[in-house]
Amino acid sequence: MKVNVEVTCTPEEARAFFGLPDIKPMQDRIMAEIEERLRSSLGAMNPEVIFKTWLPASMQGMEQMQQMQQAFWSQLANIATSGGKKD
Repeated sequence: MKVNVEVTCTPEEARAFFGLPDIKPMQDRIMAEIEERLRSSLGAMNPEVIFKTWLPASMQGMEQMQQMQQAFWSQLANIATSGGKKD
């Protein structure tokens, strides 16, 4: 024997019938928080913000490179002026 029962109801009515809690308000709050976090993190994707964030680190690297280059040239100059002689 085969029995078919067809029930037409909304999801809210089905949840209420089975005694499940209504989580729509919680879902709305979570989605609003996720949206706010996404909006704030999109500000970090702004090319100007990224450039300002990376610039100090790259400038510091450039200064270190210049210092190393100056040290190299001064050592080379010392070797050239002393004629390669050791005391």
